[in-house]
Amino acid sequence: MRFCSALRTFFPQTLLLKYHFLKSKIASWWYGMPSRKMLVIGITGTKGKSTTANFLWSIFQASGKCTGVLGTANVRIGNTEEMNKWHMTMPSPFAIQGFLRNLKNKGGEVAIVEFTSEGAKQFRHIGIEFDGALFLNLSPEHLPSHGGSYEQYKREKQKLFAGLSSSPQKIMKGQKIPKIIVANESDEASAQFLKFPADKKYFFHLLRSTQHALGIEKDPYIPHIHGKIVFEDAQKTTIEVFEENEAYSIDIFLPGEKNAENAMGAIVMARSYGISWGAIETGFESLVKIPGRMERIEKGQKFLVFVDYAHEEKSMEFIAQTGKKMLEGTSGKLLILLGAEGGGRDPEKRAKMGKIVGEMADIVMVSNVDPYEDDATKICEDIAVSAEKAGKIRGKNLFVIEDRRQGIHTIFSLAKEGDVVFITGKGSEQSMVINGKRIPWDDRNVAIEELLVSK
Repeated sequence: MRFCSALRTFFPQTLLLKYHFLKSKIASWWYGMPSRKMLVIGITGTKGKSTTANFLWSIFQASGKCTGVLGTANVRIGNTEEMNKWHMTMPSPFAIQGFLRNLKNKGGEVAIVEFTSEGAKQFRHIGIEFDGALFLNLSPEHLPSHGGSYEQYKREKQKLFAGLSSSPQKIMKGQKIPKIIVANESDEASAQFLKFPADKKYFFHLLRSTQHALGIEKDPYIPHIHGKIVFEDAQKTTIEVFEENEAYSIDIFLPGEKNAENAMGAIVMARSYGISWGAIETGFESLVKIPGRMERIEKGQKFLVFVDYAHEEKSMEFIAQTGKKMLEGTSGKLLILLGAEGGGRDPEKRAKMGKIVGEMADIVMVSNVDPYEDDATKICEDIAVSAEKAGKIRGKNLFVIEDRRQGIHTIFSLAKEGDVVFITGKGSEQSMVINGKRIPWDDRNVAIEELLVSK
């Protein structure tokens, strides 16, 4: 970690970027440009990429197409799965191209790749010939890496969409593969991602409780598919999806409005490539969990435990809202463990997350996530002080324990029957970086171990 930091300090930024570009070109050539031989779909957004990618994987698998996923949470090739070992969504170009080659060698027909602003900045997408581009949402994140500019952050993500027309249209099994853009109409930035050339463009929209289909302002030149939540509990969410004059009921096994919205993105992208409603329904039914994404941990305890990757303001708000909804009509409490990353990640989000949990959670635990070489105490205090300002009291309903295992142990000891506990910030990540040293870690395994200890 320190060696990489020294390199960034020593070499000019322009020289480093040229190095990254050349590295991606060489990697693509070295592995035989495998993306030219498959349908490749890129997914971008500040949050929800891994959930949507796994939804799409399951749908395409159910349609009979061998499909792979490369993303933050996991790596899939057909029915095999391993956790992401690189601690980054888009790893080195050689890792990306090696994944694509391996997928193709094993009969892969579809590749789903999560697309990040940091990966785009370092040209890791060069050599990946995308066919579909899916936009989920946009909110400030990783801004220090982009000179503090939200607009630059947006432009990096837009490279996925701008690049669709720069690669030739593929022909597979005698059919031309169209270039397709799908965007979440609910996000105000969606129009800016739909402006790029493509053969087909689609909006998707999840109706809120105060909306109905006739109330949506539609662009008459862009097809819309919209959905509505009709049932939700801690086990399952049912959405009714409307396409033209038909309605379809789809069950997904993740709670919360945002996960329903992610499902809509996957559905519309799948439909745009001709996947049947039967395969879509089967795909959702067969995907009972996504690693570290609202993943329920059950070891016989009398309270609910979920591990989730939530690590910024909007996702933390979603977690808190989902937890509150689960507790409606009960006397149970909402307990949230959170932290924030160091290593140049946006420090301004710490206070925002602290404010949200301070206002919405009943008990707050602040612990390490990935301080890297930064001051772990300061990171935790930035969150805790904000939670205090929102009304929390240290030692009563606000606790700061930097050691993450001890923090998890303690929050379980505070939970009572009927409560809901969220362990946030890392999801299924396989390591944690403290003082520049990477140590093995998996929140899900630690949660299981500490639940067994507390019984």
